[in-house]
Amino acid sequence: MAAQAAAAAQAAAAAQAAAAQAAQAEAAESWYLALLGFAEHFRTSSPPKIRLCVHCLQAVFPFKPPQRIEARTHLQLGSVLYHHTKNSEQARSHLEKANSVDAAKPLLRKAIQISQQTPYWHCRLLFQLALSVVSPVSSPIPHVAKDTGLQNLSPRGLLAASHVLLPAAEEVAGQLYDIVCKQLHTLEKDLVSACDLLGVGAEYARVVGSEYTRALFLLSKGMLLLMERKLQEVHPLLTLCGQIVENWQGNPIQKESLRVFFLVLQVTHYLDAGQVKSVKPCLKQLQQCIQTISTLHDDEILPSNPADLFHWLPKEHMCVLVYLVTVMHSMQAGYLEKAQKYTDKALMQLEKLKMLDCSPILSSFQVILLEHIIMCRLVTGHKATALQEISQVCQLCQQSPRLFSNHAAQLHTLLGLYCVSVNCMDNAEAQFTTALRLTNHQELWAFIVTNLASVYIREGNRHQELYSLLERINPDHSFPVSSHCLRAAAFYVRGLFSFFQGRYNEAKRFLRETLKMSNAEDLNRLTACSLVLLGHIFYVLGNHRESNNMVVPAMQLASKIPDMSVQLWSSALLRDLNKACGNAMDAHEAAQMHQNFSQQLLQDHIEACSLPEHNLITWTDGPPPVQFQAQNGPNTSLASLL
Repeated sequence: MAAQAAAAAQAAAAAQAAAAQAAQAEAAESWYLALLGFAEHFRTSSPPKIRLCVHCLQAVFPFKPPQRIEARTHLQLGSVLYHHTKNSEQARSHLEKANSVDAAKPLLRKAIQISQQTPYWHCRLLFQLALSVVSPVSSPIPHVAKDTGLQNLSPRGLLAASHVLLPAAEEVAGQLYDIVCKQLHTLEKDLVSACDLLGVGAEYARVVGSEYTRALFLLSKGMLLLMERKLQEVHPLLTLCGQIVENWQGNPIQKESLRVFFLVLQVTHYLDAGQVKSVKPCLKQLQQCIQTISTLHDDEILPSNPADLFHWLPKEHMCVLVYLVTVMHSMQAGYLEKAQKYTDKALMQLEKLKMLDCSPILSSFQVILLEHIIMCRLVTGHKATALQEISQVCQLCQQSPRLFSNHAAQLHTLLGLYCVSVNCMDNAEAQFTTALRLTNHQELWAFIVTNLASVYIREGNRHQELYSLLERINPDHSFPVSSHCLRAAAFYVRGLFSFFQGRYNEAKRFLRETLKMSNAEDLNRLTACSLVLLGHIFYVLGNHRESNNMVVPAMQLASKIPDMSVQLWSSALLRDLNKACGNAMDAHEAAQMHQNFSQQLLQDHIEACSLPEHNLITWTDGPPPVQFQAQNGPNTSLASLL
């Protein structure tokens, strides 16, 4: 009897505990439902009271709710923030907290297995899972066709070092499986698996009769291979893609979109290789293609094959992208006025788009455009404007930690170039050193190192560091990158060093190699720099006729770019040459030109160094400074430039 009584007591206690838990759960559910009801009321008010809606949802967390409710609240917050605010980073944070990666991984694999009879979802899952591996920068996922009733994808962009732009897209808030995919592959960074998945997707699309989506998979795979510099695999893949694109007969906008994707990969591949002349036919085709797209109208007829329910980028975004790669080409080639023209057009269109569209790709496009136009400003003698635009990039990066993470090295590189232009060599060294620490991309690394070497050459007392750098960028023996442009620049830097060492024959050999390479690919600024330095060498050697033969075309080319520093240098040489040859009138004209260039540069120098943003030259750690204190006046010397 005692045992039975004890059992009954235990059962009663268990029942009481269960009742208490049920009451507690019911109470928890009631307060949660109350807060959720308030949040929904504020969200659906006219006009919506989003701030109050967000406060109600945030009030859930202090109650330490069950994991299910906490995850759901993170999801609701992420969705509200994404759709009703511009705070995409906070929206992303809440969406990521709404997921359990370990739990999602087998579910996603199972979803891919069981979706093979549903072509649209099978392709979509493969795109999401494979392409979110790219990097924390972007996930180049084609869009869902807008007529499916599903939310469109929000595009993003990628700048792989200084010259590679690969556009991309990522799933909007609410598509949970995409967020999980990002966590899975962004953390693992398994690019081999990503390429394998894209290959599986391409083969699946072929089997279900979708050559269009097959091309999207293959082009996406080609993009990843380009990022990894697997050029031997890229070339046959792009050849196949070109054939598929040309042979596919379907929706005209989809066809032209495929062609733009294909041509963008080709153009960025050439630009990354520094082959400015070789890229011209592809760039011209790309420009013609975007003109064709702009004249086409979207028809609302859905493709008959559900596997075709994807597209790459909206045509408005593709238009900005084509402007951008045109700016990149113009910058490399030394057509700086053309670069300015297309930058203005692109920024104007971006401003219009950003009023209606908060896609992160637009901010990425804006930053990349500014990075290139800043370099143009520094060359054309507009340092004050360049500094203000550097500050603008800082402000954009302050709004998005991810954007800053992706562009921090480029930002410090730009500051280093600015420091060189205002003769702040210690600051230039610090900026370039910081940039080197922040990048692992070989092309950007080589670009920074060549500029750092020029700083050491100008300082004249850093021989050990300089020799070490020159050994690492020796174009005669081992050069770490395949870029034609960077290799030509490395020859120029070695020629400059030999000139300062008084080894003129060696300097001439390096500079002639630079001229040979720059002429082959229309690298106008390198050509102008090499010509004027050769002219200076011949002047020092007393060969005035040969010096004149170098300096005159250097001045003409520098005027065409226009490159203020080379014009200043050339005019000084022409003045001295004409004096030595007894040409008083020509010497006076050259002296007047030199004086005009000197005054322009001096005025710009004073204006730049007087700006509060000039204090950015001391920033080498952490996020960009928020505020600047005004300078009393310039504290740097222009003597070495004059």
